[in-house]
Amino acid sequence: MRVSKLSEVFRAAVFVLLVGVAFPRIARSEVRLPKVFGSHMVLQQEKPVIIWGWADPGAEVSVRLATESRQVKANEKGEWKVEFPAMKAGDVALKLSVSGPNTIALDDILVGEVWLCSGQSNMEMGVGAALNGKQEIAAANHPGIRLLKVEKRWTAEPQADMTGSWQVCTPASIAAGGWAGFSAAGYYFGRELHAKLGVPVGLIDATWGGTRIESWTPPEGFAAVPDLAKEYEKVQLGDPRARLHQERLAQILDGTGQWLAAARKAMEQQVAVPVMPTYPDELLGPRDVQHATALFNGMIHPLVPFALRGAIWYQGESNSSEGRLYTERMKALVGGWREVWHEGDFPFYYVQIAPYNYGGNHPEFIGEFWEAQNMAQSIENTGMAVINDIGNVQDIHPANKQEVGRRLALWALNRTYARRKVVCSGPTWDAFTIEGAALRVKFANTGDGLASRDGKPLSWFEIIDADEGGFVKATARIDGTSVVLTAPGVKHPVAVRYAWHMLAEPNLMNSVGLPAGAFRAGDVPHRDIIAINVPESREYQLLYDLDLAKLGPNIIYDVDNRSRISKPFTRVAYCLELGDASGRVDFVYVSLDAFTQSLDKLGIPTVASGARFQQSITGMNVFSNVKGIVTGTNLAGGNLEFWPNNYGQANAANVPNASAQTYDFGDEPVDPADGYGSMQIHNHDARQTLFALNHWVAGGKADLGIGTQPADNPAKNPDWTFAENAGNYSVKRLRVLVR
Repeated sequence: MRVSKLSEVFRAAVFVLLVGVAFPRIARSEVRLPKVFGSHMVLQQEKPVIIWGWADPGAEVSVRLATESRQVKANEKGEWKVEFPAMKAGDVALKLSVSGPNTIALDDILVGEVWLCSGQSNMEMGVGAALNGKQEIAAANHPGIRLLKVEKRWTAEPQADMTGSWQVCTPASIAAGGWAGFSAAGYYFGRELHAKLGVPVGLIDATWGGTRIESWTPPEGFAAVPDLAKEYEKVQLGDPRARLHQERLAQILDGTGQWLAAARKAMEQQVAVPVMPTYPDELLGPRDVQHATALFNGMIHPLVPFALRGAIWYQGESNSSEGRLYTERMKALVGGWREVWHEGDFPFYYVQIAPYNYGGNHPEFIGEFWEAQNMAQSIENTGMAVINDIGNVQDIHPANKQEVGRRLALWALNRTYARRKVVCSGPTWDAFTIEGAALRVKFANTGDGLASRDGKPLSWFEIIDADEGGFVKATARIDGTSVVLTAPGVKHPVAVRYAWHMLAEPNLMNSVGLPAGAFRAGDVPHRDIIAINVPESREYQLLYDLDLAKLGPNIIYDVDNRSRISKPFTRVAYCLELGDASGRVDFVYVSLDAFTQSLDKLGIPTVASGARFQQSITGMNVFSNVKGIVTGTNLAGGNLEFWPNNYGQANAANVPNASAQTYDFGDEPVDPADGYGSMQIHNHDARQTLFALNHWVAGGKADLGIGTQPADNPAKNPDWTFAENAGNYSVKRLRVLVR
């Protein structure tokens, strides 16, 4: 017999109640400290020292740090907190004692610089697994460096404590635990600061390989970023303390009460009991390590408000298909951490992921992600270490973490510790000018000049002509702080891109050996492929135009001409363009007899638009440059599937030639209405998809396709459902026109 989730929840609640009755709660007679405090720790200099913990409600607690004392009474929840004035860094070890019913004594405490080191596997990778691991471990004898490794843990709700303990940096402690020891990138960062600043350094390693950035992000971060509003709503629904959760739970309880009444009545009448309502997953909060806030709850929240100087971050591989959305995710992470710590805009330095074969059909897609990482430097008090010269295209975990840590430390030395003569950035493009058939790119952050890292001609520069062709390899010549670019056949260059490929290991650097990161500049020529290839389009008016790189929960068209178009109209046309960064663009143009007179319902079928159509279409004209698509005018056998709903494989509408076992041109919309979303036009007579735009709320992981998705993998669906490939395209554009 099937047991509903609600039944399971009720049984669990009853069990908790029974346990509470049978086994009275044990009194917390001892004063306690969170594990972020311990012997051998480092306290952040020049910031107030906040010490907190727990005791019985109302218990008197005495706290002594060095020569100063504080007394405090635990509140009704058994929580207490005291604050000591800021101190200067020093090598003299201090003691901390906390007294109540018992006494906690901590010693060998230093004052210096404290940094949080976090991210996924490239930050997690231990010293023993990185370059020259054995030698580095043997030499890791630094009494002034202290290490705290946070044990891996994800949780549904914020935790007050974690597992871990401070250790003096020794060969034994640096090699202990985790993936071959303490974070290599974190350790080499701290080692560099310790050597250059001459003060104690405390490093907190909170890392987990393969994890997404949103799992590390607190609710406060999502709340502050409009583009992540839908994710914030999900976080609120899963938080028992949130108003949205309580409102939804009240609805569930009301429905359950109605069911209970109906069930009792059915039992009395000896008839079938109606199906018991299930408890919605959306109210359960994070349910695995990748869910939003899960790692913040388990590994970061227990550290707050332990004073930090700042944080370093190495993550992105698990989000690399999201393109520009990653900038918004970084805003949420950085802003969220700063909000919960209440320390202002503390420094946040991060690593741009290295060249590697990240998969996908278009190797240039990673360029948009690198660009998004670069754009995150618009966040106040941040900086990015570029490592495209020390990666390994055969290994997603580059071994040279010494240089990764050093480059992060350069940012800290320059920006945080005011060592202005320390060069922390490689060359960054500043401006470009067109000089006849040449294009000149001027760079900033050149140090004493530009150079080729390997002495070979500069690589991975590409330019594009104003009139024809795509991006082509350019010959690059250094001229002072500029690079001059030319290419055969490019008479009128108008745009440049650099290292715009997942395997790009370019060689432009400045005088101190720091590399230039991927960038693009200029206006890539807009060649209207529709005007050139579809004569009938000249009879139509543009209704909507959308750069699909801007997909997300809120659809805002780049062009919205609803107010300029008068009704009635007799025809509607859809044009989808998808291209790689080489300049090649695939397109499909489908026009058909108007199926609605509502302009609102002709665009992407969001819940707000009210669009929901599954029907045959008439007067279908198809134009495309994609091999295999049946083109022509007045074609029969067309149908469209426009809805914001989830959908299943069942061919409930009996669309000819459709399968009920796969996602194709005969699917069935189901609840919820605000679901996955489908915007598809098909030629069911030809058994092919013409174009698909699904799951637009996912941004860079939306589904995009022209033609039927190739069946080289049985898991691939003809209508591109679950393709998650929007981030693979550098050109992605949707236009809607009417006649």
